[in-house]
Amino acid sequence: MTELLQHPAFDVFLYAMITAVATGLGALPFFFFRELTRTWLGISNAIASGLMLAASFGLIYEGLNYDLWFTFYGIILGLLFIVGSQKLLDKYDDQFSIKHIRKADSTKMLLIVGIMTVHSFTEGVSVGVSFSGSLDLGLFITTAIAVHNIPEGLAISLVLIPRGTSPLKAAWWSIFSSLPQPLMAVPAFLFVEIFRQYLPMGLGFAGGAMIWMVFAELIPDSMEDISASTVATTITISVALMIVFQVLIG
Repeated sequence: MTELLQHPAFDVFLYAMITAVATGLGALPFFFFRELTRTWLGISNAIASGLMLAASFGLIYEGLNYDLWFTFYGIILGLLFIVGSQKLLDKYDDQFSIKHIRKADSTKMLLIVGIMTVHSFTEGVSVGVSFSGSLDLGLFITTAIAVHNIPEGLAISLVLIPRGTSPLKAAWWSIFSSLPQPLMAVPAFLFVEIFRQYLPMGLGFAGGAMIWMVFAELIPDSMEDISASTVATTITISVALMIVFQVLIG
């Protein structure tokens, strides 16, 4: 048992679990305010966009230190994976929407877990492969994803709480939706540790998928709730702060 706790993969699991728990923080405002304007959700998504964008290029630049073409192939594979995953999510969106959770029977719950696993897979892989690169990179990516998860929890809470769910239960469902992240982080870490030469491909994979998510999901979502100027300003500041953070922990 002691050897298991001392294994690096256990540390990766704990850091990835932090990213999942951070999703529950999205419900925190509802413990004090029963109603929040969607402006706050738009700003949160814009902040997440900047952090994720900076984190993505952090992954890619780290991969370039190892191998240019493996990193490039990883970016393309990450893009193909996330596009395919999005098509799967769109196919089942109406049937397995978060708003249907309270009505779900046990069979539907298992299907919901499967869909959520696909949604969180990339973020879990990002944590795993980043720690294979270096501890500093791992902490950088973990922080970015943890902060990114907070508006996801806020979005879930904005759906559940007006329908009668308590803030505590909304926080639980938010965390539940991100549990695949620690489950995916450890296999990704172990795979790259075993096949070290494929590290740049793993870094590129995570970076490419995250960039797509920023431009296809987070930015469009934020622009539904706040102006384009506010989105651009928030993203620019978030990217700048993340760069400063990366330098400081380096």
